[in-house]
Amino acid sequence: MIYGAKGTLIPIGGNEDKGNGEDENHSLDFITEGILSRVVKESGGNDVRFVVIPTASSIPDEVGANYIEAFGKLGCNNVTVLDIRKKEDSETPEAIDLIKKARCIMFSGGDQSKIANKIGGTTIHKILVDRYTNDRDIVIAGTSAGAMAMSEEMIAGGSSTEAFQKGAVMMYTGLGLTPGIMFDTHFIQRGRFGRISEAVAKFPHHIGFGLAEDTGLIIKNGNELKVIGSGMVIVFDGSDLKHNNEKILDEGTPMTMTNLKVHVLSNSDCYIMNERAVHVLPIDAPFE
Repeated sequence: MIYGAKGTLIPIGGNEDKGNGEDENHSLDFITEGILSRVVKESGGNDVRFVVIPTASSIPDEVGANYIEAFGKLGCNNVTVLDIRKKEDSETPEAIDLIKKARCIMFSGGDQSKIANKIGGTTIHKILVDRYTNDRDIVIAGTSAGAMAMSEEMIAGGSSTEAFQKGAVMMYTGLGLTPGIMFDTHFIQRGRFGRISEAVAKFPHHIGFGLAEDTGLIIKNGNELKVIGSGMVIVFDGSDLKHNNEKILDEGTPMTMTNLKVHVLSNSDCYIMNERAVHVLPIDAPFE
């Protein structure tokens, strides 16, 4: 993590229940109003400037329009869609100005590799990292692919049906906002336990967070992660693995991992990165 970072990150596990089909044209990989309301609150209210980046999506026009509508329902009228379709779009004066001035930058779902390829290493990427590190007013949020792209070691894809076999996960370099953390999304709904287990086997000193749909994390100080939303966050800590044969296996071979720590967290529970510790909400405490 960027310890001591002054900005706020909000990775979200995605939610496809907005549509009525399996393809992206009907199921816009989106977030529910409850999560979006929290994003608005953390950003300083509905009068601040929001920028939506639908780069990951194959239907950016539709996704951008849906975000404008959803933010509008929450009273947010200063919302701009920054439509980055090629790397050169990340170097335009208009894009740079928006990223410098926005209080909240929201990455949509889709394909996280598109975010890495079209934004990674560009001027606006450098501004994002600098503002997240030094600007306490900025919120960077992302749903599904937008959350996964926050990682340095980013899960880029892989099979859920071949869970816990070497080769079930493909890794790529993300935006590097959360070094030491890897995210997977739609986690429970798509059975991605094997993907993140192999990712942790590859990078045992990283913590893997599996985000269920309609569930997210609010990350403060680059260190304190608090669960929000209606689902669960599954934490995978491989720092004390006693046996890990990932490096010597052929692809398609079942893996062995022993002493992998797994935590199941829900609304208002916290994980503290530098302590590798869980702070669980007391049973009788009210949810936020």
